[in-house]
Amino acid sequence: MLKILTVALLPSLLIQGYFVKKHTPRLPEPEGQRKGTTHTGKPALSILIVGDSAAAGVGVAQQEDALLGALLKQLSANFTVSYQLEAKTGDTTEQLLTRIRALPAQKFDLVISSIGVNDVTKLISPKKWLQQQKVLYSEIEHKFSPQQIMVTAVPAMNHFPALLPNPLAWLFGRYSTTMNIALQKWIESQPHQPKYSLISFDVQEFQTLKHQMASDGIHPAKEIYQLWGQQIVEALSLQQGG
Repeated sequence: MLKILTVALLPSLLIQGYFVKKHTPRLPEPEGQRKGTTHTGKPALSILIVGDSAAAGVGVAQQEDALLGALLKQLSANFTVSYQLEAKTGDTTEQLLTRIRALPAQKFDLVISSIGVNDVTKLISPKKWLQQQKVLYSEIEHKFSPQQIMVTAVPAMNHFPALLPNPLAWLFGRYSTTMNIALQKWIESQPHQPKYSLISFDVQEFQTLKHQMASDGIHPAKEIYQLWGQQIVEALSLQQGG
């Protein structure tokens, strides 16, 4: 059904997509370190963040205000954190997989991913996307041997403050919802090692809490990055029984 709707709406989608791309400001990735260690004298924890522009921190000026910075602030109270950020604006799941394959093999305790928005905008079918996701996480497991993998859900793009026009916003919403349902079912079917968690990215909840998105109406601002990081730390604590 989604494929049929996409084909039927394609002329309108092309026009609206061009208009949105032309009038949406393109924000830069934040400055700051993407690899290092926090020397706190606490037990060691190694983390890898992978994904697209949200994982990279677009929407804030410095990495300390992005997802990486939010995680380091919260985790450093209990851990000496070795961290690495591998994320790029515009990446799809397929492009992220290529990036992961080019990295050297090494051990990370925790891998955090945020990928899918650009797959939606390119109208990758949810079925194909899920197959790509499976290959991506298989590669992550093989290359990094993580104990835990935190998978961020695809945002409901029809609720972005950027005010995407219909039917574009409606169709993007259908894509992201269908992708998340399939992703959750797959995660629930995974064995206990490594432990998978699906992290919500609920745009409506952020709006209810009066948390602002960035100036483009698409990317997180500092408060949302902090809340996103808090969700990950809480999921980590639950998995560790703490």
